[in-house]
Amino acid sequence: MTSPFPLPPDVTAWLERWALLPDGKLLTTRSSWVLPVRHGHLPAMLKVARIPDEQAGYRLLAWWEGQGAAQVFASAEGVLLMERAAGSQNLAQMAWSGKDDDACRILCATAARLHAPRSKPLPELHPLAIWFQPLIGPSHTHAALVAASDIARQLLADPREAVPLHGDLHHENVLDFGTRGWLAIDPHGLVGERAFDYANIFTNPDLSDPARPLATLPGRLESRLDTVLSATGLEPGRLVRWIVAWTGLSAAWFMGDDDDQGAAIDLAINAKALGLL
Repeated sequence: MTSPFPLPPDVTAWLERWALLPDGKLLTTRSSWVLPVRHGHLPAMLKVARIPDEQAGYRLLAWWEGQGAAQVFASAEGVLLMERAAGSQNLAQMAWSGKDDDACRILCATAARLHAPRSKPLPELHPLAIWFQPLIGPSHTHAALVAASDIARQLLADPREAVPLHGDLHHENVLDFGTRGWLAIDPHGLVGERAFDYANIFTNPDLSDPARPLATLPGRLESRLDTVLSATGLEPGRLVRWIVAWTGLSAAWFMGDDDDQGAAIDLAINAKALGLL
């Protein structure tokens, strides 16, 4: 079966090389082409990088070997063939339907599996200090970014519990894989303090769908803090400071892209977190 939709030459080349059959529509993101395929009798996803930054995430996903993350069937420079989520549950829908605590606990359990010690050497990953350069490098005039930049510098100067980090662990990147359970996809491929990986929970699913606010609702940050702290044993003040740092970094990215809506979500949670320090 050939695709009824035109495909980029890079995608077509890997379909032919790995004898894959298109099995759905191509998704084009800023960073990748993603295509549902059939790999023999198995449903799979073909992911081809469009930017160099994707490489570290691809390496980390393969390094996890299906433990807490989607299984990689094959990989090469700039391309992955991975298992496809088969389950019907969705963490964002779970959160919106009144089960936000359950969704948070699933995200925490997934992070714990990804952070678990492994005997083999880590692949080449982005150091967290490099990832934070858009926040800690420039001189910001926005008050929230100044505070977030200062806190990020303090955290990065005193690193703790360094582990491989997903870097984008939220409701849309942990999927229901049926009998395999909840598994992560699309890591950024970072390395640094484990507390950082939990900060994304506090800004989502709002950043994926700003029309359905949840993370910014009154009391939601505090409720999520209780849930995440109970599940992880993290130091409360340390986690709140990572939330401040992360929302500052994310807001800086959105501001750079002239995305006022995304920046406003980050800044609202940033202000709530700063108020808890």
